[in-house]
Amino acid sequence: MPDGVHLIHSGVGKLNAALAAYEALERFRPRLVVNYGTAGAVHPGAHGLLTVGRVIQRDMDAEPLAPRGVTPFATLPAEIVASEPGVCCATGDSFVRAADPWLQAQGVDIVDMELFAIADVCRRAGVPWWGCKFITDNADETAGDDWAARCGGGEKQFLQALALRLARRNS
Repeated sequence: MPDGVHLIHSGVGKLNAALAAYEALERFRPRLVVNYGTAGAVHPGAHGLLTVGRVIQRDMDAEPLAPRGVTPFATLPAEIVASEPGVCCATGDSFVRAADPWLQAQGVDIVDMELFAIADVCRRAGVPWWGCKFITDNADETAGDDWAARCGGGEKQFLQALALRLARRNS
């Protein structure tokens, strides 16, 4: 890892991600939180390493109290926007293995299991975040096998993207 970068493994899911992000913010007081991880493609053009520009919750479904994606009785926004443009990611505590018309209606490009929680912890702390996702599967019936075969494939691309970002910040 480059100097000044602390690697934190959050584990899978929104709860683990939120706790790890909170603990990292408390311990390291970073100027930027970077979430690198894998994602499934919902949009057919999503592949490779992608930057996330906005993130929503895909598994918050408390209808009729609130529309899907909105947490009832909370000040939590339905969408959290990054400081730079990119794809739309929908976060939820499940592995997506079938088409979901709601995701398409929201303009979702990719799905993951952690970023919304990390982005919300950062939003609450006033710390910018950068989501960088490597596409491993097509969020379909073969997603589990595809993920297992490809989950390590984006590391080199991510480290190159991180080095470029750090170089821009330091220049």
